[in-house]
Amino acid sequence: MMHTRRAFLATLAAAAPLSAARVDRKRLSAITDEIGRTPAEAIAFARQYGLSWVELRGVPSVTSGRQEYFQLPEPELKAAAREFAAAGVKVSFLNTSMLKYWLPGTEPTNPRAKGGGGQRYENRVQELRKAIDAAHILGADKIRVFTFARVAEPEPLMPRLAEIVGELARIAEKEKVTLLVENEGSQNISTCAETAHLVKLVNSRALGINWDPLNGSRREKPFPEGYGILPRKKILNVQVKGRTILPGPDLLDWGAIFARLARDGYKGCVGLETHMGRGDELFQKSHEAMREMQRLAGAVS
Repeated sequence: MMHTRRAFLATLAAAAPLSAARVDRKRLSAITDEIGRTPAEAIAFARQYGLSWVELRGVPSVTSGRQEYFQLPEPELKAAAREFAAAGVKVSFLNTSMLKYWLPGTEPTNPRAKGGGGQRYENRVQELRKAIDAAHILGADKIRVFTFARVAEPEPLMPRLAEIVGELARIAEKEKVTLLVENEGSQNISTCAETAHLVKLVNSRALGINWDPLNGSRREKPFPEGYGILPRKKILNVQVKGRTILPGPDLLDWGAIFARLARDGYKGCVGLETHMGRGDELFQKSHEAMREMQRLAGAVS
């Protein structure tokens, strides 16, 4: 009888967390160049929603052509770090465009992708060192990288990708930062299966995953099937596209995703990458998406 009761309670315990568990609302974040026209506006957004963290990518600007944070001169980076610190906001993740270009010797499926990348590829180590310096100044320990413009059959390219990313990961490890490879539809690593394969091939504690469920959705069902393939301990950042959390054709069940992440012990940040419209529409959607993220994370009723 006691054995039966223990089994019944164990069944309840296994089932309950999926509906009751929540992503820690203190780990919600947002990419600053989509929540404000200036760094000050982005900080105001973070404070409005009680965010302790932000992700950085391009410097928010009222003009077009944002410069990436990791490319800023050192004095400007230090000034930005002081501004975030004064506002009580920390940097969870430094998004960069590293390796998001054509890999020489390959034939990308998008012919336009072959127009650049040669020089950046040659300078990839120097670019990484610049990103590491920027991360240190900004107080971030995670840096985004990509996997080159997608070819028709990425699988045979995997060993070369692992060699290139592995070289950068060895440098990152010495500098006490972690590179997060992002699954991205235009890149050779798009699906969860491809992401898991690359991470396994590189086999470095300095390489993790920035998981964006929407990015591979044309080639897979991202949740729960895709997520189930990923090595859980390697998921160190998650990004939420606005159109996947607001009503529309790309809506994903973020309530279930948040619950599964929490149940699996996820401790990283969940960052909003709105990607809906421009100007006033973009910022409006950022507010709507953040409110929904907080609601699903249990921050508000």
